[in-house]
Amino acid sequence: MILQIVFWFYLVNVVLLILHEMDSAYWKEWELFHLPGGIGGFLLIHFPLFLAGLYGLVLLSQGAPWGLILSSVVSAAGIFAFCIHTYFLRKGRPEFDTRASQWLLGLMLIVSIAQMAATIAYWLFA
Repeated sequence: MILQIVFWFYLVNVVLLILHEMDSAYWKEWELFHLPGGIGGFLLIHFPLFLAGLYGLVLLSQGAPWGLILSSVVSAAGIFAFCIHTYFLRKGRPEFDTRASQWLLGLMLIVSIAQMAATIAYWLFA
């Protein structure tokens, strides 16, 4: 039962993270983090990230331990994204300063915390 809960939190969170990265392309996040390669480099970086994130769902559905490890990584990524962008917003940066961007970051934080809690609960009680 807990594994199914982890799976659904994971699915929702990976979709939120992908939406956030779409928003990140709009805001030219590579400039915010001083990443080389412009949009091409940004897209290239995201191919393996999205592949690993989505593959984690497959592993999780199969009950593989690596699915739980990737669940922890995805939830940590959502928490980190919220924290780093909140930091930049408080420093006065204009990126992600729209209602849609902020709602997306807030939802990612909530789902990431729930996913992390469910993942830990599975590790402890399964």
